[in-house]
Amino acid sequence: MVVAGCGGAKTPSATTGPLSQLDVKLPAPEQLRATTPQFALKDSLGHRVRLSQFRGKAVLLTFIYDHCPDVCPLIVANLHNALLKLGQRASELQVVAVSVDPRGDTPATVNAFLTAHEMAGRMEYLIGTFGELAPVWRAYGVDVLASPDKRENTVGHSAFLYGITGRGPVLVLYPASFDPSWIAHDEPLLARD
Repeated sequence: MVVAGCGGAKTPSATTGPLSQLDVKLPAPEQLRATTPQFALKDSLGHRVRLSQFRGKAVLLTFIYDHCPDVCPLIVANLHNALLKLGQRASELQVVAVSVDPRGDTPATVNAFLTAHEMAGRMEYLIGTFGELAPVWRAYGVDVLASPDKRENTVGHSAFLYGITGRGPVLVLYPASFDPSWIAHDEPLLARD
């Protein structure tokens, strides 16, 4: 995968097949389409969350940190707007964020971030230690360019949004600069696939 977060995004390309009906046609890497890596991490309230518990819903998975100066707040703002566009259908979509900053993303800072972005109760923001988070980053091909031993002001990281179907496979990648209308359009297709 390419490091495209907190500094850039990949442009969508055309494709055929099941992705042809989606607004964005960045197919997920074959290894993610074949077997979606499962994980269980704690959210900012201390509850264990498993990716598998959202089967039957479309899932949007992203990797962010709460003190990001640019791309992460943009992703979360666009997710918020996508949920607004979905209206009542928003209950058919689950947004999951995995921290890329194990030292900086604390329960208090994450809860403040979710509240500030009107995503409390709408997004599962998962946190943990470097040892808990790093295997998830690796499984999804997320590059995190920061030292795990010191707190840094910015954390370079891949910033794709992974579209996971109701059956479980990762089908599509959205760039960090996705349009909320893409999600509103694609959610029913992801949920039923």
